[in-house]
Amino acid sequence: MPEIDLATPANDAVEWLLDHFGWLFDAIGSVATDVVGWIESALTWPPPLVVIVALTLVPVVLRRWGIAIFAALAFSLVDAMQLWTETMQSLAVVLVATAVAIAVGVPLGIWAARRRLVSLLVRPLLDLMQTTPPFVYLIPAVFFFGVGVVPGVVATAVFALAPAVRLTELGIRQVDREIVEAAEAFGAPPGRVLLDVQLPLALPSIMAGINQVIMLALSMVVVAGLAGAEGLGAVVTSAVTQLDIGAGSEGGLAVVVLAVYLDRVTGALATPGPTLASAVRRRPRPAPSPAG
Repeated sequence: MPEIDLATPANDAVEWLLDHFGWLFDAIGSVATDVVGWIESALTWPPPLVVIVALTLVPVVLRRWGIAIFAALAFSLVDAMQLWTETMQSLAVVLVATAVAIAVGVPLGIWAARRRLVSLLVRPLLDLMQTTPPFVYLIPAVFFFGVGVVPGVVATAVFALAPAVRLTELGIRQVDREIVEAAEAFGAPPGRVLLDVQLPLALPSIMAGINQVIMLALSMVVVAGLAGAEGLGAVVTSAVTQLDIGAGSEGGLAVVVLAVYLDRVTGALATPGPTLASAVRRRPRPAPSPAG
């Protein structure tokens, strides 16, 4: 069989992009570095106890007491393991990468749900993105952005993008067509139908997509450490290269703490807890006493 060379065109494409759009990659890298730095500073500048209290208050506001207790104990353990700064660095990367993936994925999912052609074009691309090994994303990211936190953010955002698109499209497509037709019959324009009918009803599916985005972003934390990103990825990577089982276990446990906390919080956002009024309404009323 004739030999097919795909490596040379790929290398040529990368060089062409660097020659013609190097300024754009530099600008993206500068913005990403600044944003991650700001979030990291906001998380690491206060004493750990202050941040732990803030992280605990989030599930308290959502009326998820079990998550609040877990957050207080788990993040205190992270601080006790002397991995607080690395954990907050990884959290900053995950937050930025998740925000980018959501900002791109949710509108693209809405577009795909409303345009059949877009859905047909996007689907094979999403299949390719979800089946490509995570390490492959680092190669072009390092070429375009160099070594450091930026390729980690970019690779993480691209790797985690697919669930946001898929589950947003799925949620909007599963909205009862009769409800949409009723809104249209009342004269609501397409934009109003989308904002007031489709998106609220599709919110559980969209939140499930955001949850998956966060989980995939966390799974890239260790991989991003290979590209020079600071945080728990660097801790685990260093432990692997030095065969340090203890350090690797501690770094892995800190990743698990972040994963469980973010998973439960995003799940709580999709299904708000019961309010006092709803609890009162569900309380059985006493039977009326017989007259006389």
